[in-house]
Amino acid sequence: MNRSFSDEIKHQWKHGGMHIKLIGVNLAVFLLINILIGLGQLFAGKGNPNVIQDYVYQIFSLHGDLKGFLTHPWGLFTSIFAHFGFMHFVFNMVFLYFISRFFLMYFSHQRMLYTYILGGIFGGLFEIIANMVFPALQGDSGLIVGASGAVMAIFMAAAFHRPMAQVMLFGVIKMRMVFLAGIFILMDLLQMGTMDNVAHFAHLGGIAFGILSIQNLQSKNNIVNFTQRTVKNVKASWKGQPTMKAQKGGARKNQSAKNQTDAEYNRQQKKKQGDIDVILDKISKSGYDSLTKREKQVLFDQSK
Repeated sequence: MNRSFSDEIKHQWKHGGMHIKLIGVNLAVFLLINILIGLGQLFAGKGNPNVIQDYVYQIFSLHGDLKGFLTHPWGLFTSIFAHFGFMHFVFNMVFLYFISRFFLMYFSHQRMLYTYILGGIFGGLFEIIANMVFPALQGDSGLIVGASGAVMAIFMAAAFHRPMAQVMLFGVIKMRMVFLAGIFILMDLLQMGTMDNVAHFAHLGGIAFGILSIQNLQSKNNIVNFTQRTVKNVKASWKGQPTMKAQKGGARKNQSAKNQTDAEYNRQQKKKQGDIDVILDKISKSGYDSLTKREKQVLFDQSK
């Protein structure tokens, strides 16, 4: 069926998945930032300061120094959707698109959103803390923008959840996910003191969160599970609805399992995870197309 451009955009937004929505938001912010800066330059004229550009930087950038952060705290959130340079935007979005397909084999779309936001915030906090700790960075009131820390969190969560899964690097080199993750980690560790205008500590913060986010996945104390539950309870309280109570194992039992003991429920969950692991191993060896219809359905149900 042929769709108009606007209809295709609506279709992708509704059915494309969380990674498409995240890319869409980043694109909208990128266009808004550059259109505003361009208009500011036109109104300012030659030789005059671009006042609109100054406001845009204050709204969409994270101040790396503590004083700047305290006066502009919103930057901790807005900066993770903001890109000023075209290549910076393209690289982060291409990376997000490809790693998201891998992430969604194991986790839900909602978990991707939380990992993106929390990973980006962790990255920003790492930059601020690094500025406070290291003398070489002190006095540097540089502005930080970009989704790199958030995207790195998604990448590391997938890589360390299935470290032995294989990917094709550049479509040619077959590599284990854990080795690819190790290369990215090593690059940031080696370059964190080079002052190359790259927020390496934001990357490291995203890396740290991605690894942390998969610890005790079924526990209510898992950082993503805890945050999701807290947000739901806040929303429920705001609407005057009963809050959600967490069950042992970090997930609510469904209606068919309400009479099960915790041990029975956990055994059932362990069996389900075992089935998923077998399917994922099959994907890593023979590709997604080798799955049977039932296996694809099991994988699809797990990603909801």
